[in-house]
Amino acid sequence: MLQAMRNKMHGWPSVIVLGIAVLAMSLFGMQSYFMSHNETFVAKVGKHEIDQRAFQDRMNQLRQQESAREGDKFDPSIFEKPEIKQRVLDGLIDQQLLLKANADWGMRVADQSVRDYIAGIPALQLNGQFDAASYRAWLASQRKTPEMFEDEVRATLAPALLPDAINDSTFASDAQADQFFNLIYQRRDLRYFVLPRPALADSKVTDAEVQAFYKAHLADYMNPEQVSVKYIEVDGAKLKLDAPPSEDELKKRYADEKQRFVQPEQRLVSHILINVPANATPGQQKAALAKAEKIAAEANPGNFAKLAERDSQDLGSQRQGGDLGWLEKGVTNPAFEAAMFALKKGEISKPILSPDGYHIIWLRDIRSGESKPFAEVRDQLVKEASAAQRDRKYNEVAGKLSDNTYQNPSSLDPAATALGLPIESTALFSRKGGTGLAANPKVVAAAFSDDVLVQGNNSGLIELGNDDSVVVRVDKHVAAAARPLAEVRADVEKRILDGRVAAAARKQADDALVRLRKGESMATVAASLGASLKSESGAIRGQSATPAPLLKEAFLLPHPAQGKPQFAVVDMTAGNYALLAVDKVQGADMSKVTPQQRKALQRQMAQAYGSEASRELVQWLKAKTEIRINKNLM
Repeated sequence: MLQAMRNKMHGWPSVIVLGIAVLAMSLFGMQSYFMSHNETFVAKVGKHEIDQRAFQDRMNQLRQQESAREGDKFDPSIFEKPEIKQRVLDGLIDQQLLLKANADWGMRVADQSVRDYIAGIPALQLNGQFDAASYRAWLASQRKTPEMFEDEVRATLAPALLPDAINDSTFASDAQADQFFNLIYQRRDLRYFVLPRPALADSKVTDAEVQAFYKAHLADYMNPEQVSVKYIEVDGAKLKLDAPPSEDELKKRYADEKQRFVQPEQRLVSHILINVPANATPGQQKAALAKAEKIAAEANPGNFAKLAERDSQDLGSQRQGGDLGWLEKGVTNPAFEAAMFALKKGEISKPILSPDGYHIIWLRDIRSGESKPFAEVRDQLVKEASAAQRDRKYNEVAGKLSDNTYQNPSSLDPAATALGLPIESTALFSRKGGTGLAANPKVVAAAFSDDVLVQGNNSGLIELGNDDSVVVRVDKHVAAAARPLAEVRADVEKRILDGRVAAAARKQADDALVRLRKGESMATVAASLGASLKSESGAIRGQSATPAPLLKEAFLLPHPAQGKPQFAVVDMTAGNYALLAVDKVQGADMSKVTPQQRKALQRQMAQAYGSEASRELVQWLKAKTEIRINKNLM
């Protein structure tokens, strides 16, 4: 073929055609190269790229959090919606903008903030206090060093540096609080009467009316589409395990992981901290050192706690007399640690400089490192080995179930026979779910999916929880269908009559409103309609005996002019209507606002103002930063 093309391509026209083809392919290839380069990020904030991995990690993190919160009600399809993906990406973009601002403006997370955050983690506490042994064990279980975890915590806290600084500097004035109180506790004088439901002059409903209403509201009288499913469930808690671990296996596990059961040498420490600002001048540093040296010279074991309560600038330990509890290597910064382990029991150090400032350290006690014996941890090892064996068994059986039902998509029988698991079934349920297994949104979504319902295949493996999963297939399918008119006729007739009553009631209310606006007295109008006139002076939002629909409308009406009430018709639901008059509006009675209420409101307002200021800061950062989004990779 190539030889034939060569034989036919002679002369300058052929050369031109070939040249155009080569140029086109060259340009196309170059374009593809550049396009593929541009598609390596989901978003680019300035020079920083948010890649697919970072985006998917955040999606997975939020998916897991929502799954843990919602449990069986969790619907994973929510995270496939474009608006949810965009919201997650917006959060990552905002975070990067704040991190860039931190770098530009020289802001960093203080070491003390990291320590306070770690000390506040409930899992690392014992009797409400930070426990170094629990911290060490947790780090070992996560295969992390203290430095690695501190870096993670610092990265977690960093995006909040600017918003927290804004919140700490935001306040609400007394005048702003008064303005809010005047609005929320505004008083209104009102009158109202509820109209009785009018009697129908014509209560006959013809067949033609019934037919017309039924056809117009056919969607209200549909039996929903329903399915029942057969399923095979793998529940790790119900699986039979092999023989329990032998003594030799337990001892080998103990020997392999002995480091987990070693209690390192610890120090019982108190300290007094004199802060030194990150950008301190030489004068400030000298003043801080002088103050620390004065305290150190005065300190002794008898007065150390009082000095800490009086002078320490570590708010986390100040109230406890500077007590930091039992500490071990790897928990504090290097300077503090070196000084702490150089002291003898009962000694108080000279001022030690760290990134946070000057520390005066009192070593109160020493606890030597020791290993827990095998006998003491044997039960824990048995429990861990059994849990690991159960996980392996579950993963093995669940994997085989998934493979078998995929290879035999039209039946559950081969998998049930091969694995010795029973085939169970549910009752009929709709897309809104049912009871038991059918109450799980994941199962409902799978049962009504195209692959399972229309194509007739087994579902994939559906995770119901930790070590619990199921495969389903449709057993019965009942299509949606309208209920016969004869079955719903009574309801149709009732709704037609209710509609007539509602229309008559509305006309009666509108007519009454016209009379009031023409100047007829409210008492006269109420009496003529057989209604009882009621009134309330100084009604306040949320603090009134007036029915909620009336109270809501009362505070929506404009302020009345002198001697000219504002009137309105209010829908009381269920076909009932009321006539409302607002006669007078007054501000709040400020004498009833307590100092505690004022302070609480000012705190809430300051938080709200701070949040809004932070949002405006992010918007400003966005406006001055080039941001590119590649939706194809979301």
